[in-house]
Amino acid sequence: MILPTVRDPRLITVRRGGSLTDTDHRLLARWAADCADHVLEHFEHEQPDDARPGEAIAAARAWAAAEMPMMQARAHGGHAMAAARPLSGAARFAAYAAGQAACVAHVAEHDLGAAAYAIKAVRRARPDEAGAGRDERDWQREQLPASVRRLVLEDQARRNDICWSVFSE
Repeated sequence: MILPTVRDPRLITVRRGGSLTDTDHRLLARWAADCADHVLEHFEHEQPDDARPGEAIAAARAWAAAEMPMMQARAHGGHAMAAARPLSGAARFAAYAAGQAACVAHVAEHDLGAAAYAIKAVRRARPDEAGAGRDERDWQREQLPASVRRLVLEDQARRNDICWSVFSE
């Protein structure tokens, strides 16, 4: 569970009564896609013939570019998560990251799901490297667009506990 019981209005779109602009919502989707794409190789190495997670990342980017409707992007997210379910380890978490990225179109707060699952993928792929998760988290933070950086960092602190504490490593 990566979604809080009490939602932050800054991560709810203006249309739904929050203060998140469409521009920033799309930036969050692009960032989530980048996080997922950064670890996609862990899935593709294990499942080279399954395109669903890669398609979900492409859908997140297409939605962010206003080239795909939200429901279609969200559906791709569900397909990527279905690809994850029978797997374990880094491949599973990489596919979940892709699914979460595509679902940002529906709920902006899925951005941290993509980031958290990507960190979990790296931790599983490099279990002997104590700082692997921290390095991935730091890489993700370097990719944050300036206009949403503070929002995401504050949200990471707020939701760290329900995101397996990956943001405080």
